[in-house]
Amino acid sequence: MSCQTAIALGTLFGGWRIVKTMGQKITKIKPFEGFSAETAGSITLFIATHWGIPVSTTHTITGAIIGVGARRGVSAVRWGVTKKIFWAWILTIPISGIIGGLMYLFLSFAHPL
Repeated sequence: MSCQTAIALGTLFGGWRIVKTMGQKITKIKPFEGFSAETAGSITLFIATHWGIPVSTTHTITGAIIGVGARRGVSAVRWGVTKKIFWAWILTIPISGIIGGLMYLFLSFAHPL
């Protein structure tokens, strides 16, 4: 229940920012382009699942949106926004690992087994 609540609250308070970034800030997309990006993302997920490759749905749809925008030309994509997204992806795993380790140490001292 706590995980579901956290996910719901995260979507409630920050989900609109993700939707705005994906649909307007990376590149301006029209409905047909959005459909194309969603189709490309789902095909990528099906192929990755078939081969047992772990991929993120967020990564696949972001790549598809960048591809749709780049179809109109490299300048149609706001590369500064995509660079920030890329670095957020790179830094998320090690920072989460550090925070998880620190929480374990804190909780193990607070409640020794």
